[in-house]
Parts: sequence; C-alpha cells; structure tokens
Amino acid sequence: MRFVVCIKEVPDTADVKMDPERNTLIRAGVPSIINPFDAYALELALQKKDAEPSIEIITLSMGPPQAEKSLRETIAMGADSAILITDMAFAGSDTWATSTALAAAVRKIGDVDLVFTGQQAIDGDTAQVGPGVAEFLGWPQAIFIRSIEHRGDGEFHTQRITDTGYETLSIKAPAVLSVTKLLKDPRLPSLRGMMKSKKAEIEQWSAEDLAIDPALVGLDGSPTRVIKTFPPERREGGVMLECEPEEAAKKLAEALKEMHLT
Repeated sequence: MRFVVCIKEVPDTADVKMDPERNTLIRAGVPSIINPFDAYALELALQKKDAEPSIEIITLSMGPPQAEKSLRETIAMGADSAILITDMAFAGSDTWATSTALAAAVRKIGDVDLVFTGQQAIDGDTAQVGPGVAEFLGWPQAIFIRSIEHRGDGEFHTQRITDTGYETLSIKAPAVLSVTKLLKDPRLPSLRGMMKSKKAEIEQWSAEDLAIDPALVGLDGSPTRVIKTFPPERREGGVMLECEPEEAAKKLAEALKEMHLT
C-alpha cells in the first residue's frame, strides 16, 4: 500500500506579520514548524506502517523552498520519501487553489491508497484542505479521524470523533482521511531517521511538472481573498466575585439579566 501524508509548514511565533498589499502571511525569516495536526496525521500513518512494514509513506508539502526542512523532519520520523511542490505560481493560494495543487500532486504520484491530512492548520483554521483534496480527486473522505484499522481488500474501519462521542465508519480505498488529535503524541525523530533524512533527496515539482494551468492556483486561482486584516480590540478585565458560591451565583445571575443574556 502507498500512503501520502500532506504536511504544511506553519509559523512558530506569536508575532505573525502580514503583507499589507497581498494580505497574506509573511513567512520569510519566520521560524516554522510542522503543523501540529499534520504531525498527528503522519503519526497515524506511521502506526499503520509499524503494523504493516510494506506500506510506503510519502510526505507531500506545498510551500517555499525552505519547507524542505520540515519534510526532512518527516523522513527522520519514519516517512520513506518526501515531495515539495514549490513555484511562485502557487504563492497566495487559498484553500481551493491549495487543494487543486495537492490533488494534482497525488495524481502524479499514482497508485495511492490513502491520503492523510491534518484536521486543520493552526495558521488558518479552515479545515477545508482535506475535504477539498478529496473533492478534486473524486475520492470518499472521512474527517476528525483518530484511528484506522485495515480490514483487507482496500477496506478500512475508521473511528471518527463527534460532539457526543465517536463513530466507527467503513471506507474503501482510495480515500482521504482528515486526522484530529490522537491519544498518543507524534513520535520524535530517531537517530537513524535523522541520518537518513540528511542524505534524502527531496523531489521538487513545479506547476508545469503537475500540468496545472497557473490560472487555477495562486492568487489568480483563489476564489476567496483576504480584504483586510487587523488585530482584535483588547478586552477589559473581568469582575472578580469574592464571596460564597450561593451569593456569587445570585450576583452573576443579576449581572446577566442586566446584560440581557438571560
């Protein structure tokens, strides 16, 4: 079997800066990490590889050349190889354009059984790329996944988190899984893995390599645009009620009535 795990490199800082003209994140010179949910997606794929060593895991990322660092980290964690799709034509892509490019890369890789994505990226929080990739590939999808079990003949049982508990779903490969936080934290790179990652050759594919019309990606191919960005207004401090619980509850109820929230 062949698994593809989509990886996004996100800023590792609270001091995020925006390009005032393009209204996009300025990533140059900003420390970056693997998006935490994508790390969980990789961990889930690696758990399956632990059980079935014949599984091939390829990590895939779209970003600037420096994103190669995060892809090497995925190899150090246990991935077999990595591919970076990088081209100025991709700059400014929204979730639609990003899904278009990632789906094209998956088709180019070929013979893929499962595509894993993180539930969402911490710099955008849209949770749209996983479902978008599934739509462009025309594959079934399952979201908020925290475990999978291979039942043979391309069938997988997945456990999906819901607001009230979890559901067990059956899904047939090829399919796309969006992974949420697991019970186990992502593994750390091994020494052998780090040695392998240093020697690994990271393939780089351009829009031309993927046979994508540049008009379908980047800002031109993005149906959504960020028109304006601004920091939220600072809130005033709350009110501390230092009294017995029953009295505090009465005062809180009175305050809510005054605010017309009850």
